[in-house]
Amino acid sequence: MNSRKCSNPEQTAYLRRYTLTDGRQAGVRIVEIYNGVLRALFNESKALDLIQLFHLGVNMGFLSKNGISASSGAFSGRFEGGMVYTCGLDSLGAREGYELHGTLHNTPARITSCLCDGETIRVTAEMENTELFGKNLLLRRTVSTTAGSGSIAIHDELVNRGFRAEPYCLLYHVNLGYPMLDEGVTIEADSSSVLPRTPWAKEKMAGRTVFPPPTDNEEECCYFLKNRTPQVRVVNRALGRAFTLSYSGDTLPYMVQWNSAASGDYALGLEPATTFLDDLFTYRTLDPGQKVAFSVTLRIDPIA
Repeated sequence: MNSRKCSNPEQTAYLRRYTLTDGRQAGVRIVEIYNGVLRALFNESKALDLIQLFHLGVNMGFLSKNGISASSGAFSGRFEGGMVYTCGLDSLGAREGYELHGTLHNTPARITSCLCDGETIRVTAEMENTELFGKNLLLRRTVSTTAGSGSIAIHDELVNRGFRAEPYCLLYHVNLGYPMLDEGVTIEADSSSVLPRTPWAKEKMAGRTVFPPPTDNEEECCYFLKNRTPQVRVVNRALGRAFTLSYSGDTLPYMVQWNSAASGDYALGLEPATTFLDDLFTYRTLDPGQKVAFSVTLRIDPIA
């Protein structure tokens, strides 16, 4: 920063924490990051997940009709979508006896450090997943970006602080919405295999990589992908932007693609995960004292 032209670095980049006060949002604690290119709102009340992301003022993510909510009730009535919604650690998808997509997202974050020095912006938080006479897991999350950058990274470290091996699962529900998501948007991935989740998804297989226009009451389509390269690129030529999701392929070897072309619920989910869903679901195991790291990076680039 040139100090002769700007004496306060918050003119070009900032980190702020505040609490929302209205309606269903009341009480939700927000960490807002602005780096001059990206504006990102993280939900401190819910796992430090990324609620909204704007690139030069243009919205990238999907915000459902539920909106931002302090509720921890039924999934369908509180799922905000959000730019990144973290699922796990106890379950993924719909499994009998478990909350849909697990309980991690509803865990409040404890902020342990914040940095905004005019160049680097970084926040670290911890979420505990514990039970009396049971598990003692800690998820340590760091989100980071730099001034003037079009990318933001989420780095997670899961630690087993207990005295027995513990099962876990994890899925990063990355959700694109209008105007970044629109009719004719293309989805690019180097996939070695693609498995449709339902007969309807199989019927729609030919259009999986080019997003359709919205249709009233359209059924969702899900696909299970294995990608040779841990990256998915979404291109909106009319908007002049490309969105790239990169992730740690060694610890997140599976990808779920969620196409929702329903009017009013128009969304694309890109979901790197430790496992597929339904009958293909499996846990991983973390031994006492063991750590495992995960990362997802979101990047937006202007294109001609």
